[in-house]
Amino acid sequence: MAQTTHLRWKLEVPDPQEEALCAWLEDEGSSAFYREADPPRACFAYFPPDQAVPDPAGLANFPGVILMEAEAFGDEDWLAKSREGFGSFEVGSRFHVRPLWDETPGPEGRIDLVVNPGLAFGTGGHETTRLCMELLEELDAMNRLAGPILDIGSGTGILSLAAFLLGGRQLTAFDIDPDCGPAMDELIQLNAHLLKGAKPYDSFVGTLEHPRVAGPYPGLLANILLVTIQELLPRMAEISAPGGWLIASGILAECTDEALVSLASQGFKPEKVLKEGEWIAILATRVSA
Repeated sequence: MAQTTHLRWKLEVPDPQEEALCAWLEDEGSSAFYREADPPRACFAYFPPDQAVPDPAGLANFPGVILMEAEAFGDEDWLAKSREGFGSFEVGSRFHVRPLWDETPGPEGRIDLVVNPGLAFGTGGHETTRLCMELLEELDAMNRLAGPILDIGSGTGILSLAAFLLGGRQLTAFDIDPDCGPAMDELIQLNAHLLKGAKPYDSFVGTLEHPRVAGPYPGLLANILLVTIQELLPRMAEISAPGGWLIASGILAECTDEALVSLASQGFKPEKVLKEGEWIAILATRVSA
């Protein structure tokens, strides 16, 4: 019997190119894409058997992206290869994140989150997700996590789950990507050991105009891209409660000034900026109606 062959690309990807490259790879048939949590933080794209692999020449459309290695392997190596590069790690002062195949609990005193890497954006491994989780910790310390809270572009729902585990309530998470519906459900199942039967958040697939979006919200989460945040800011301002907070991330550090001006123009006063690598997250407060 002929052996089924999978393919994995190992890529060097500058941070500004990651989102666009990920979208292109998905359109070209990649079944999974993720970046290593630890340096040198290479990116990996996987292509299933019988899938036509894109022409590597297409990578030239993404400045700085380099195909470092193309590796073919059989079914018996698929599981091991798909797990390489994603181990457990700590986030902020409260969280420990581990992939579903790692059964070793985190250190005592940390909240032990289990994720399924590659299913959807939001495994805690990206700088923007970690920065948002750190800001949620700070909001909790200030007793500002009272709901309702809306998670815009939630991916797997990891930020909503983190907010719930820190004490936030009345959380709603949504994303326009249909794959995120099952991903959000699975994240809840994977963390049943923490939830003990509780439902941490409601979720749906849709947009900010969905009927289930009903402000005013004392808290908004938006770990997306700056251009998308700018498009949605007028609507965010409409549904944000006076004095409510917004965590905005998915923003390159080189665009900090642009992001701060955009937030201020819609009545969101920046309170704090956290930076990791080439990315930032901003905590802002709604100061005008």
